[in-house]
Order: sequence, then structure tokens, then C-alpha cells
Amino acid sequence: MHNPFREAEFVLGAGRLDQLPDDAGAEIAFAGRSNAGKSSALNTLCERRALARVGRTPGRTQEINVFRLPPLGRWRLVDLPGYGYAKVSARQRAHWDRLIGDYLRERRSLAGLVLIMDIRHPLTPLDEAMLHWLEGRPRPLHVLLTKADKVSRSEAGRQLQATRRGLEARGLDATLQTFSALKREGVEDLRGLLVDWLGAADPEGQAGGAQGTPGC
Repeated sequence: MHNPFREAEFVLGAGRLDQLPDDAGAEIAFAGRSNAGKSSALNTLCERRALARVGRTPGRTQEINVFRLPPLGRWRLVDLPGYGYAKVSARQRAHWDRLIGDYLRERRSLAGLVLIMDIRHPLTPLDEAMLHWLEGRPRPLHVLLTKADKVSRSEAGRQLQATRRGLEARGLDATLQTFSALKREGVEDLRGLLVDWLGAADPEGQAGGAQGTPGC
């Protein structure tokens, strides 16, 4: 399948909503607890080694980073700051909380949210806070259980079903899948789902030849 994400281009890093590109077209946001594998998932999705920063120190993403998808530039990927990193000031954490919350509430071009969770530690209290911001503002939600290579196949299946039940108990309608950046498992499913989201939200931005398949 043609990968429309491979040519993603960095546009800017925004510390305030008014610094973001015009609120038109369609964009998909990636959010996750620090060290849950968000940057690795983005890099694998786009087949790029360093599109999003990966490092031993979690919490490297400190702004809303925006990537434009050619050829038309009406589709974007948005990398939100990793939440829950303890080694920053309380003031900085509060700023990130406001920034992420305001973005999820106010951004009209947001076509959906990919929430990254470590498959070994899903639905932490910090994830719950992220989900709370979505209440009353229906957005497509896809939960990506990363680092699936760290657990057995049977354990991955158990965690997937347990997370699904947890979301249903909270009244949340979401798609879910397991994912391994290391073994490149689940990449095509993720790409297909995101192309479908973007095309549904903004058909004018359809990249030539991009065809998707439903997510898990």
C-alpha cells in the first residue's frame, strides 16, 4: 500500500493554540503518557527514523509539533506533548495540561485522536485524564497498545480485551489494536485507519493513490 505519511514535513512547534496552522483541512493528533512509545510509533508510521524525537529521556516533546502531508498540505499529523513526565516543574506540567486540553476541546479540524498506551500499563490515571478531556466532544478515538513485543501473544490479547472492556465501562466508543515499532506489527492497520479518518474529514485533501483499510 502506498504510504501517504512517508513524505510528512515538519511545519512548526507551537506553545500556544494561536500559533497553530489555520484550523482547516484535517489533522490527527497523537497523545500518550511519557515513555509510552509515541515518538517510535510516529516514526514507524511514517517510515522515518527521526521524524519525531526518540530518546532515553521521556518528555522530550514540549510543544505541539505539526507535520504536513504532501501533496496538498491539507492533512496534518499533530504530536502532542507527552503527559505525566515528573521531572519538570509543576508550572510546566500545568501549561502542558492546559495546552493539550484546550487543543482537544477547541480544534475543529481534529479528525481523530490516537491515544498511545504501553501494553504493560494501559489506562493509567494519566490516560484517564486525557480521556476526560474528550467527554462531551465526540472525536474518533483509536487506542494503540504499544510495545507488544515486550509481552507474549496471549498476554497481548488479554490486555487488548481488558482495555476494550475498560473503555466500554467508561462509555467510550474506540477502536483498539496492538502495535510494535520494533517488529513493525500493526503498522498497516494503523495507516489504513488514519487515511480513512482523514479522507472522511476532508475529502479535498486526499493524496493521490492513498487507499486505506479499516483499523482493528
